[in-house]
Amino acid sequence: MTDANPNQGPSSGVTPHLTIPSRGASAAIDFYIIAFGAEVLDRRLADDGERLMHAHLRINGASVMLNDEFPEYGGSQDVRPAGVTLHLQVADPDAWWTRAMIVGGAEPVLDMADQFWGDRYGVLRDPFGHTWSIGGPTKT
Repeated sequence: MTDANPNQGPSSGVTPHLTIPSRGASAAIDFYIIAFGAEVLDRRLADDGERLMHAHLRINGASVMLNDEFPEYGGSQDVRPAGVTLHLQVADPDAWWTRAMIVGGAEPVLDMADQFWGDRYGVLRDPFGHTWSIGGPTKT
């Protein structure tokens, strides 16, 4: 059996696949590059030449896929994200938090602080409605 093309997508595990509302997928990619150091592995436009049909990113060593919404293919016309948080476990949570806040208007949900379980941890909402938690070691 041949190996899958690493740019096509992961071959195992669980990969979040985000739908971005209002034709915002390209802007979301730009935000994730700056805020989370995303690497774009694949990016494909739909036949209309405007909407993003598929993108594969690597963020903090893991795959994340995303696309613009396509209600004509039976998807919901209400793609507001709810009920899911994407977690980033990083060495310097304050640096990641600051980049996300400064570069593109992420909003805090739970301020970055030292937590009882031993991590420095906070939760934010990106400008596209997706919730991210960022955790890492406390400052010494």
